[in-house]
Amino acid sequence: MAALGRPGGGPAVTGRDFWPVLVLLGVVSASLGCVAGFSRLVRVERDPWVAAPFGSGLLPSEHALSRFHVRWYTLTMLFLAFDMEMVFMYPWARVVAAVGASAVIEMFSFLAVLLAGVAYAWREGALRWA
Repeated sequence: MAALGRPGGGPAVTGRDFWPVLVLLGVVSASLGCVAGFSRLVRVERDPWVAAPFGSGLLPSEHALSRFHVRWYTLTMLFLAFDMEMVFMYPWARVVAAVGASAVIEMFSFLAVLLAGVAYAWREGALRWA
């Protein structure tokens, strides 16, 4: 026999069951409003194009959206490749003793792929500065 008002047999849902969700929604909305208001209160400059540099303290000599030479993009990709190498090598160093020889083989194959990328960048002249 079905319970009151529910065809599946469960208890009937009342309006009181949604109060915790509504209270949580109100708290989150108020918190977001406070954070947005605080950020407007403490911001430095309304116009970002006029704002002074933050870190160096020197006035910029060119526009922030000026073009860079294409060689900096390849250098950036090389940096990211070696940065990812370090990201993967730290956890590997933690588990290499437990996993054994297969972990060593996998890491050397990973390093071989990175070395092939460096060899390609070297061949294309990405490491030449002049």
